Amino acid sequence: MRSEDVRAGDGVWDDDEGREVLRRADRATRRGWAAIAGVTGLLGCALVTFLVVALLAVLGGVYVVMVGNR
Repeated sequence: MRSEDVRAGDGVWDDDEGREVLRRADRATRRGWAAIAGVTGLLGCALVTFLVVALLAVLGGVYVVMVGNR
C-alpha cells in the first residue's frame, strides 16, 4: 500500500477517487449557494416592486383625496 492511499472501512481507495468525490461535493455546494443567492435576489426584487406599488397606491389615494377636497 502506498502512503497516498486512503483506507476506509474494509477497502482501500486511491486519493484520486477521494479528490473526485470532494470536487463533486464542492461543485454541488457551489450550485446550492448559487440557487440560494438567486432565490434571495428574486425575493428582494419582488419586495422592492411591492413596496413601490404600495407607495404609488398611497400617493394616488392622497392625490384623489386632495383633489376631492378642493
